[in-house]
This record gives sequence, structure tokens and C-alpha cells, in this order.
Amino acid sequence: MKKVILTATLVLAATACAATAQPVRWTTYAIPETGTAVDFPASIFTEQSSKPDGYGQRFRTPDGRADITVQAAPNVSNDSPAAFLANKRPPAQIQYKRVTSRFFAVSSYKGDRVWYDRCNFSGRMVHCVLINYPASEERDWDGIVTRISLSLRGD
Repeated sequence: MKKVILTATLVLAATACAATAQPVRWTTYAIPETGTAVDFPASIFTEQSSKPDGYGQRFRTPDGRADITVQAAPNVSNDSPAAFLANKRPPAQIQYKRVTSRFFAVSSYKGDRVWYDRCNFSGRMVHCVLINYPASEERDWDGIVTRISLSLRGD
């Protein structure tokens, strides 16, 4: 009986770790028109999805449980990161928020999902990455989200 329970536990753990069950293959995703670039886990986000506003692309996992958007758009009003974020009217229950003169990063829960948004400001452009994934896999995604976030750059 203990062997059956252990096997079932291992299967459940492997399923929950789907984001990192295989070695992650990283590449650089770039938007040539804007100079936006980011480290991109191509072995996780394998399906192209709809196009976001401005420039960029949205991707998702094959099973649709997680998605990422890499985009850049003109900062028409030349807003600071704080003003830009305020104009987007983020939900009041943000769990993580960091705003500097050059970027903002925010994250929280929406139902059973985690969302994470980071936007860097350079010149008259805003370079963003937006990631959504299951809250039940949050620990598995921490390293992936951190690498993506810290690698975001734009001209």
C-alpha cells in the first residue's frame, strides 16, 4: 500500500512540476522594430497565440495552462512607469509591486492563476513581458519568471 501511495504522490508531483519537468531550452525572443529582447523559454511556450497591441507576440504552452506576451508599444504620453501603471488601473489586491524610474513589475493572483507583468521604459517605448500560469505551480515557475523578468531589455 505504501508503494502505491508513494507512486501516486510522485506522479502528482511530476504533474505539478510540468513547467520544469524537462530541461528548459532558452533562446532570445526579439522584436526587431523596437529593440525589445528577452530570454525566452522556447521549450515551454511552444504555441503562438494572438498578437498583442503594438509590436510583439503572445505564446502559450501546448495545453494552454500558461501564456506569455512579449510586446512593445510607444509611450505616447511619455508617462513615467508609475503613471503608466496607474493609467492601466491594476487591481487593488496586488501581491508584489516594484516601481522605479525605469520599470515596474507587478504580480498577483486572479482566481487559480498567477499573473506577472514587467514593463521597462526607454526613450519613447515601453517594453513589456506578461506571464500567466497556474497558482498551484507557482514555486516551479519562480526561477523561470525571474530569468525572463531580469533579461527584459529594449533600446
